[in-house]
Amino acid sequence: MTGQLLAPAPTTAPEPAGVSGVARGGLANLAGAALAGVAGVGVTWLVARGLGPDSAGSFFAATSAFVLVGGVARLGTSTALVYWPARLRAQGRPELIGACLRAGLVPVAVLGTILAAGVWLTAAHFVPEYAAPLSALAVFMPLAALTDALLAATRGYREMRPTVLLDKILRPAMQLCGVGALAVLAVSGGAVLSTSTWALAWVLPYAPVVLLAAYLVWRRWQREPLLDRRERLAARIEGRSVTSAFWRYTAPRALANSAQTALQRVDVLMVAGLAGLAPAAAYAVAGRFIVLGQLANGSIAQAVQPRLAETLSVGDRAGAKRLYQTATAWLVLICWPLHLLVWDYADVYLSVFGGSYVSAAPAVRVLAVAMLIGTGCGMVDMVLSMAGRTTWNLANVLLALAVMVAIDLYTIPRLGVLGAAYGLAAAVAVNNLVPLAQLAGALGLHPFGGATRTAMGLALASFGLLPWLARLALPATALGTGATLALATGVYVGGLRTFRDRLGLAALLKAARPTTTPGKRRGQPTR
Repeated sequence: MTGQLLAPAPTTAPEPAGVSGVARGGLANLAGAALAGVAGVGVTWLVARGLGPDSAGSFFAATSAFVLVGGVARLGTSTALVYWPARLRAQGRPELIGACLRAGLVPVAVLGTILAAGVWLTAAHFVPEYAAPLSALAVFMPLAALTDALLAATRGYREMRPTVLLDKILRPAMQLCGVGALAVLAVSGGAVLSTSTWALAWVLPYAPVVLLAAYLVWRRWQREPLLDRRERLAARIEGRSVTSAFWRYTAPRALANSAQTALQRVDVLMVAGLAGLAPAAAYAVAGRFIVLGQLANGSIAQAVQPRLAETLSVGDRAGAKRLYQTATAWLVLICWPLHLLVWDYADVYLSVFGGSYVSAAPAVRVLAVAMLIGTGCGMVDMVLSMAGRTTWNLANVLLALAVMVAIDLYTIPRLGVLGAAYGLAAAVAVNNLVPLAQLAGALGLHPFGGATRTAMGLALASFGLLPWLARLALPATALGTGATLALATGVYVGGLRTFRDRLGLAALLKAARPTTTPGKRRGQPTR
């Protein structure tokens, strides 16, 4: 592609990126992520309680396969449909956005339909243990893939609200209500509901969400300026160049995103295949807390990403380091208390889902340590991508996936759920420590600034050291546990107040206050 579409980035430095902008962009995402995380844990609890271990394992394996295949169907467009509409609008070429949307959405719909048909036709042959719920889910695979792609397109228009409202609030809430209604029906009426019915209650919300997302994209695209006949012809010709450039950019990310999705989901399928459905249910329950950390990571990363790209594009490594370290400190403040508490009270955490899952406590502790490492490195893979090292990022994800599969194949038949935890922990270590070393060596970037070290020390002291000391002094009762948690929380909150400036919390507090900016209309997007 030539001309304006490949115009070089401006050489003048943008306005210095501050943490206040990241705070404004991340707060809504974090709030939505918190609601989505609570809804996800609620669905897991209802399924674990409402179904026996084998049936719950069938449900979790089917939904994991659904997410895995849907990740392949997206073809990496979740990034490209943000990048290209934003780039075309910034370059004054909005008439080409239609070609960009067609280039991304049509292949996703076609591949999603093909993969759905393949799964529906072959599930009974390849995965008979959970073929029934997976076949029910397969019908909705194109809708799920299109939902992610369409919401990415809204973000390309710099509109975060649809992602928060539809993907992080509406869909999880509808899933929770649907699965909850089945649980109430099963308990009150004594009805025996198939796993396929539970799977349908979980997947049906994708239908209204994809329709709403499609409408929002169509409405936003309709606001673009009208073209005369000659301009439409020129846009059609250049649209072919857009399509070519779109897929040159997207193809490597399609493989990387598929590998990243596999890294998050394939272990549940391997446990189901190598150890059985009941262990798969225990492993899915054991790792449910990980999703909360992933949601927080993704929410902060979405806010940091554009500003980090700006600073790196003009060579402002000091600004990039400041953003990376502050964002990592916030991530540690959010995630480390959760991971440390799960490590401290793994048996209590698992008992909430049912007594049959408590035996997975050693696996929970292994996963908690892995998540401390992962969140302590921050959104390191995203920083590597924004620095232009996408090939390195792809190689790192593939290496981590290979390590996990190799370890799982050896350990799951011998150790069951614990073996899968070892495999995922090793993959998390590879997928974070390797790019961390690459960033430090190539760009001199690392997340361990004063804010990050303070956040780590505060979390470890409050939710690591204090619970350990309390266990030595207080009885292992509900009252003793409650007193310990109250003390740890009090120390943590006191530390946040004491070190709020060093942790960059002033920006978060400022962003949380409602403000009005002169000259801007209500609802106008901000940088």
